[in-house]
Amino acid sequence: MVKILTTNQVKDLDRYTIEIEPISSIDLMERACLAFTNWFVSRYTSKNIGIVCGTGNNGGDGLGIARILKEKGFAIHVWVVRGDSKENADFKTNLHRLAGKLTVSEIISPTELPDFESCDVLIDAIFGSGLSRPVAGVYASVIEQMNGASAIKVAVDIPSGLLADQPSKSSIVKAHQTVSFQTPKLAFLFPENSQFVGDWIVLDIGLAKAYIDQLVGSNFLIDEDDVKRILRPRLRFSHKGTYGHALLIAGSHGKMGAGVLSARAALRSGVGLLTVHVPSSGYEILQSSVPEAMTSIDEKENFFSSIPQALNYQSIGIGPGLGKNPKSAAALGRLLKDYAKPMVIDADALNLLSENREMISLVPPGSILTPHPKEFERLVGSWANDFEKLEKQRNFSIEKKAIVVLKGAFTSISSPSGTVYFNPTGNAGMATGGSGDVLTGVLTGLLAQGYPPEKAAVLGVYLHGLSGDLAVQQASMNSLIASDLINFLPGAFRKIQKEKPIV
Repeated sequence: MVKILTTNQVKDLDRYTIEIEPISSIDLMERACLAFTNWFVSRYTSKNIGIVCGTGNNGGDGLGIARILKEKGFAIHVWVVRGDSKENADFKTNLHRLAGKLTVSEIISPTELPDFESCDVLIDAIFGSGLSRPVAGVYASVIEQMNGASAIKVAVDIPSGLLADQPSKSSIVKAHQTVSFQTPKLAFLFPENSQFVGDWIVLDIGLAKAYIDQLVGSNFLIDEDDVKRILRPRLRFSHKGTYGHALLIAGSHGKMGAGVLSARAALRSGVGLLTVHVPSSGYEILQSSVPEAMTSIDEKENFFSSIPQALNYQSIGIGPGLGKNPKSAAALGRLLKDYAKPMVIDADALNLLSENREMISLVPPGSILTPHPKEFERLVGSWANDFEKLEKQRNFSIEKKAIVVLKGAFTSISSPSGTVYFNPTGNAGMATGGSGDVLTGVLTGLLAQGYPPEKAAVLGVYLHGLSGDLAVQQASMNSLIASDLINFLPGAFRKIQKEKPIV
């Protein structure tokens, strides 16, 4: 897992690296500048580059980047914003290194600002992640001027004005790309900051990895190696009973497609046996659409009202297309009382919990709840910002002993221990009806195979997003549909396992 460090932890990491490696702070800054410029020249050929610097470490980075890009033949113009922040030692050193090589303009007054329109690319190096207060004065004016320019904006480490560990309420550079160092910032993972961060990348600058391992963290970014370690190989002498029997409770009149998608996804996840409990009007639809699944027929024709007499399944998933009939709520309550194993609870099953809050305490420990933001708001109430939303999610998991999969870009997975995992796979093409039903099927299938709930959630969400990423390589974000996710699940498994398709 990639540990997401706090601002204070990053400062400690820098300090530790300087002491232990050993390396001077200016040489460590030079290492970051080289990493940035190597990335930059591999992507940009535009020659007119503007670099806007503060007078701290981030500004020192900007000055170092300016010198290196000048040596590589770029036309560079540097501005230093002079506000109430003092020059630090490394900034002074890099400013001295520029003497005679580049003209450095100063911005002192908010009424005398540069145009920036002569620049093809503007590099933002005003404030780094150490910023702890809202931006004001000449800094705010410069940021607004940069945002109004037509140039591509690239932020060094973090967009100036954006706070890494708390909500931001001042002027912020709207970067098209952000190049950060060593670890991502928590702020990068929240929807409210996407307009500022743009596309982001993290460059390794050789900070002490042993020290990172020692740091206590509660937020992590999933990587492929984590998923490889979770995924189990199929055994040569295994049989369908080896991989569990799952029950899906899904569908209502007019919404049987959700049950079909979820069932097909569960089967593609590798489950040994699957039974789908549907209203009687959905029987023929399921049997003809998903012949590999067995069916259990509800007493009612058009909605869920009863549970199977025997609940000897390795996992149960409930919610896709379920509807919110009062009898469905009563049946959900009986199911929660009678089934003690972890379940997957999605869609209308979550909405029924929100409307019948006494049932929340009946949810079996270790269950996986998969709300989108609106469904989560119905469960826990509103929030003022994404940092507060994350804490509500974390606290809900701790209090209810549940896994919460809060769906969206960088889907967050919170566990009863308080740990949160952010998922890097997936794309905007997956914002389409039925995508969540597919995820429910995948998670239900993995639980039935014996994966512990937390690992099932991490593996399932990663696979779901990876399927979407593979799908858009052949289709497009605009045309992606939920069935595509199911069709590309085999490719997602192969990619993780590094298997080659048999031809």
